[in-house]
Amino acid sequence: MRNKNIENTNKIIQKVKSIFYPEYYRGWGKTKKYFEGWYYKVVNAEENKIFAFIPGISMDENGTKQAFIQVLEGKNLNSKYNKFDVQEFLPKIGKFEIQIASNFFSSEKIILALPTIKGELNFKHHVNWPSSWYSPGIMGPFAFVPFMECYHGILSMDHIIQGQLVINDETVDFTNGRGYMEKDWGHSFPSAYIWIQTNHFSNSGISLIVSVAKIPWLGCSFVGFIAGLWFNNELFEFTTYNFSKLSKSFVDNKEVRLVLENRKYRLEIIAHRKAATELASPISGFMDGRISESMTAEIDVKLYDKKNKKIFFQDTGRNAGLEVTGKIQEITICS
Repeated sequence: MRNKNIENTNKIIQKVKSIFYPEYYRGWGKTKKYFEGWYYKVVNAEENKIFAFIPGISMDENGTKQAFIQVLEGKNLNSKYNKFDVQEFLPKIGKFEIQIASNFFSSEKIILALPTIKGELNFKHHVNWPSSWYSPGIMGPFAFVPFMECYHGILSMDHIIQGQLVINDETVDFTNGRGYMEKDWGHSFPSAYIWIQTNHFSNSGISLIVSVAKIPWLGCSFVGFIAGLWFNNELFEFTTYNFSKLSKSFVDNKEVRLVLENRKYRLEIIAHRKAATELASPISGFMDGRISESMTAEIDVKLYDKKNKKIFFQDTGRNAGLEVTGKIQEITICS
C-alpha cells in the first residue's frame, strides 16, 4: 500500500511538473474522455519521402482505452491507423519516453517496429519554442487553464535527422533530412481550425508554424491563434496572449490567406492547398473523428517591418503540412 501511495504521489507531482515540459506524458490519473498524441514529421534530404508518425493514447467517455500509432505518407497520400492494447502503452515518469509495444518515441529518436515500417531515426540540433515560468511553451499562460478543450505543444520547430527506415521492403535513408515535432492533448480537437507547418525554405534554418482555431471559453468562444516564424536565429511570435492581432483569416478551395500583426511586424501567409489524406482525430477522447492533412502544400510567407516600412523576410515554404477542418466560417475574418 505504501509503495502504491508513493507511486500515486509521484504521478501527481509529474502531472504538475509537466505543465513546464509539454513533451512529457500528461495523462496520469485520466480514465475517460482524454487523448494525447505526439506528431513526428520526417522529410528525407531528397524531399521525395515525407512521413508523419503519430503515437498516442485515447479514452472514450465510457473509459474504453486504446493506444495507437498513425502513419501518414505525404507523397503517396496513404494513411494507416495501427491499434495497440492500452497495456502496451508505457510512458516514463519524469522524462519524455513512450514505449508502444516494440516501438519507442522520445525527443532524440524514434524506433519503429510496425508491420510495413521498421528502423531507427535520431534527431539533433532542435529548435525549441521558448518557455518561461509564466509562459510555458506555445500555449503561453493558457497552459495553466484547467478546462481547455485541446492543448498544444511544440517539441521542435526544426531539427536534423540521422538514420534509415525500411518501408515496404525499401530502405529509405533520412540522413540529413529535416524533422518537426509537436503534440496535442485534451478531449477533442477544435470544431474549426487551420494548421500550417513548414521548415523547408530556400535556406535551411527557417521554420513556420501557424494555428488558428475556435476556442470554447466559459460558455462562449473566441478565435485564438498561435504563429511563429523562426528566422535568423530569432522567433517572431504572433499569439493571442501577446496581444497580436489576426487581421485576416480566409479559406476557399484553392488557398488559405492569413494576416497577423504585432506591434513591430505584420506576417502575411498564403497557403496553396494540395491533395490531402484522411486521419483519425479525437472526439470526446476517442479517435472517432476524421480530418484531412496535406503534406505537400506550398506556403508564401512575407514578414513586413512596420516601423521601417520594408519587407524583412519573403520566401515560399514547401513540403508543408496543412489542415483546414470544421466550420471554417466560424474563424473567418475578412478585412
